[in-house]
Amino acid sequence: MTRLTAATLPAPLPYDRTAVTPGIVHLGIGAFHRAHMAVYVDDLLPRDPRWGIIGASLRRPDTRDALAPQDCLYTVAIRDASGTTNRVIGSILDILDAGTQRDELIAYLADPRIRIVSLTVTEKGYCHDPATGRLDPSHPDIVHDLANPKAPVSAPGLIVLATSLRRALGVEPLTVMSCDNLPSNGKTARRIVTALAALHDADLAAYIERNVAFPSTMVDRIVPATTDADREAVRAATGYDDAWPIMTEPFTQWVIEDSFASGRPAFELAGAQMVDDVEPFELMKLRMLNGSHSTMAYLGYLSGYQYVNEAIADPAIHRLIHGLMTEEAMPTLPMDKAVLAAYRDQLLSRFANPALRHRTWQIAMDGSQKLPQRLLGTISDRLTAGQPIPRLALGVAAWMRYVTGIDEQGNAIEVRDPLAARCRAIADAAGRDAGRLVDGLLAITEIFGIALPANDSFRLTVTGHLAALFKHGARATVAAIASGRAPSA
Repeated sequence: MTRLTAATLPAPLPYDRTAVTPGIVHLGIGAFHRAHMAVYVDDLLPRDPRWGIIGASLRRPDTRDALAPQDCLYTVAIRDASGTTNRVIGSILDILDAGTQRDELIAYLADPRIRIVSLTVTEKGYCHDPATGRLDPSHPDIVHDLANPKAPVSAPGLIVLATSLRRALGVEPLTVMSCDNLPSNGKTARRIVTALAALHDADLAAYIERNVAFPSTMVDRIVPATTDADREAVRAATGYDDAWPIMTEPFTQWVIEDSFASGRPAFELAGAQMVDDVEPFELMKLRMLNGSHSTMAYLGYLSGYQYVNEAIADPAIHRLIHGLMTEEAMPTLPMDKAVLAAYRDQLLSRFANPALRHRTWQIAMDGSQKLPQRLLGTISDRLTAGQPIPRLALGVAAWMRYVTGIDEQGNAIEVRDPLAARCRAIADAAGRDAGRLVDGLLAITEIFGIALPANDSFRLTVTGHLAALFKHGARATVAAIASGRAPSA
């Protein structure tokens, strides 16, 4: 069968791709970016061809190796219960592997045509302490970049070098646009990049503070991992081979703080919301969607559900997640209650989409990096207000049960997490003693900080839930808490 390329496109793109020039470098060219920002940019190219994307993989060359033979074209398959719509995206002009093409990447970052550097490098790509949001100078990538400032491997290191080069060349400053699920992601990126620059050169740090823009954003679209069955479905529907198509849902949202250093595309013409303050939208998404997703991932996996739509179809899990959003997350959010209720109902419908095979195991990855943003902030706010946290605490307890690495049938769990080995060592030492396991994991200050572990209500609630998970299993524990009962430990 024919491979998807510029020469074999079954239908022309709605713009002349040969006229598109690069205006954006995107660090972390994974599935989410290709389902989200790259689609918005693709919608804008017929009006303004100056904003093509140069993608960069910072860790592995997989995406480049898959898409380079197809001229970086790929298919977005939009799925719901009514069927699938396939669309070819051409906004990505080139993909570089930072490991072997670092000089080319740095040249692009210094190119005057590039005005925006965007990021989807996940929480761990910021080389920070998730509990404080500050740069971790002991992170191996930061240690490397401090010793090798002209050959950085981290996203912050690349941005610092790019800014230094552009300042020396008299090139306009960049806009650094984080599209990761971090609280105040623009402020977080600014804080980390400026801190790293200060370790090199105080004047450069001051220049970044004055001139480089770091707009915060809120991004939302569910993007499951692509499977071989997905590739075959795209092949059957389109008549061509695509090495890495993207599966996603019809819903997409992008809220962007309108603060750019050297111009921007007209993102609003593609449906993005340009606002003065992203934080209310961001907090709503982190606490309602992401917090629910992580809770459902751990409890769903432990309950034997491979996919999110299977988990939310369990009446007890549905009640639990509805209650988590309504009674625990929504009261902490500074938005109209009717807006929040409508968002909750929309989320529950999206979770139930039978066409999106979103694996609980995929969402469960990197929990040590995600918990502070998705669950612990909400928990802290509720405890400060003297409010109960039964469902939120169950999400934390389920993560603790999950990182033991052994499921309820005694089978191994493949825990993908930067702190997996450390968590497993704590779990092995604690055995099935919930108190010892809670004590050990709460001592990881990079996740839990100092204040939460010192809160007796938090510690006791999590310990009781974890003991119930060990004794009764996830399904029985969820059923009890979802019904308002305290599970017997």
